[in-house]
Amino acid sequence: DGDCQDTRTEVLIARSEIPVQLSADGCHVVVGRWRDGYSGTVLTHPKEVDIDHRVPLAEAHRSGADKWTAAERRRFANAIQDADSLVITSASTNRSKADGDPASWLPLGSGRTCNYIAAWIRTKQRWNLTMDPIESVWVQTLNRWCS
Repeated sequence: DGDCQDTRTEVLIARSEIPVQLSADGCHVVVGRWRDGYSGTVLTHPKEVDIDHRVPLAEAHRSGADKWTAAERRRFANAIQDADSLVITSASTNRSKADGDPASWLPLGSGRTCNYIAAWIRTKQRWNLTMDPIESVWVQTLNRWCS
């Protein structure tokens, strides 16, 4: 948006539970407090934090984003205000999640799986992305179990 803060920095600022402290140039977050959207763990150092695409970019591409314009892909990749699309998480969780769908990775714990599935469905619907047959059966089964 014309300033020195990238999408990651803007998400860190917007979602910190306390006022963030910025670097001297105002471009990077150096202190904040974030809750991992998948585990609930509190993260306090920006280097611990990843901004995850709940529906990974590669998954979105396989689900219809390959037909989007460059502007549409940018909007999806940088959907800062959409907590369903961009999720604060730990770097290690983000690595384990990789670029698959819920058939290959789910957060575990009280309510976490159900929240993840509901947000996955909302994100796919919001962006008009398709689900492959295995993904669809798995997601719908879990969604019924959660209801």
